[in-house]
Amino acid sequence: MSSSPEAPPSEEAPVDTTPIKAVPVRHYGRWVAGAIILFLAFIVGRSVITNSALQWPVVGDYLFDDRILHGLQNTLILTVISMLMGIVGGIILAVMRLSPNPLMSGAAALYIWLFRGTPLITQLVIWNFFGLAYSRIGLGIPFGPTFVSWETNTLITVFIASLLGLGLNEAAYMAEIVRGGIQSVDAGQLEAASALGMSRTKTLRRIILPQAMRVIIPPTGNETISMLKTTSLVVAIGYTELMVTAQTIYSQNYKTVPLLIVAASWYLFMTSILTVIQYYIEKYFSRGVSREVTRRAGWRNRVFARGGGNVT
Repeated sequence: MSSSPEAPPSEEAPVDTTPIKAVPVRHYGRWVAGAIILFLAFIVGRSVITNSALQWPVVGDYLFDDRILHGLQNTLILTVISMLMGIVGGIILAVMRLSPNPLMSGAAALYIWLFRGTPLITQLVIWNFFGLAYSRIGLGIPFGPTFVSWETNTLITVFIASLLGLGLNEAAYMAEIVRGGIQSVDAGQLEAASALGMSRTKTLRRIILPQAMRVIIPPTGNETISMLKTTSLVVAIGYTELMVTAQTIYSQNYKTVPLLIVAASWYLFMTSILTVIQYYIEKYFSRGVSREVTRRAGWRNRVFARGGGNVT
């Protein structure tokens, strides 16, 4: 048996040690777009600063006027209390909406349908003139004696009507936001808690809601910022807040544009503060979770709350 001849040793290919010369990609379109934006920003900024019709000295005079600050205070009070009403009411409605009890689920669905289906300004006017339909509101036994009663116009002041209109309307939107957040939690979490013998309430409080917060927080922050600006609608029923105060002043001195700039400046300032607060709250609840996942879930939840549908 003859052995095959050995193959000649192969020569190693020479290694090219010449350094690679990387040529960066030049994005000329970005430079052109940036230059155009800077030019437009310069033109607009110069026009705003040099436009004498804007009356910047008048803006400075009224920016910290006592009447403006009082209206600002009322705006903040309306925003905080209305959002608290909306958040608490939204959690209750969301739990009812997800209840296996058809009466509770149906009642929550009816509430959400009613308050999302009618304009907010209409609800404000209805609450303000609620006394025309019910002159007195009382507590007692149904179809029986009334223990105590009040005149509706005395009980529901303009401030209370503003809170009822803003808070109850916000509860309908917050209910869908909270429901979307709860449904975003994996169903296996609920099954595992049930296997451990945890009650439905404890499971919701200790397991479901803490995980749902990362989805609930972004749209809730947007709702809070929106509420800050929506409070201006109470002008329809005559409650004095920031925008109403500005309108009252310029109706007397005819400095319309400067007073509108004052109101817009305060709205922008407060919105900026709320945006920073929202950022840090989102960062806190998004620990250990992909930021992209949280952002997409929040966007989907906002669409869900405003337009209805299912969150998957």
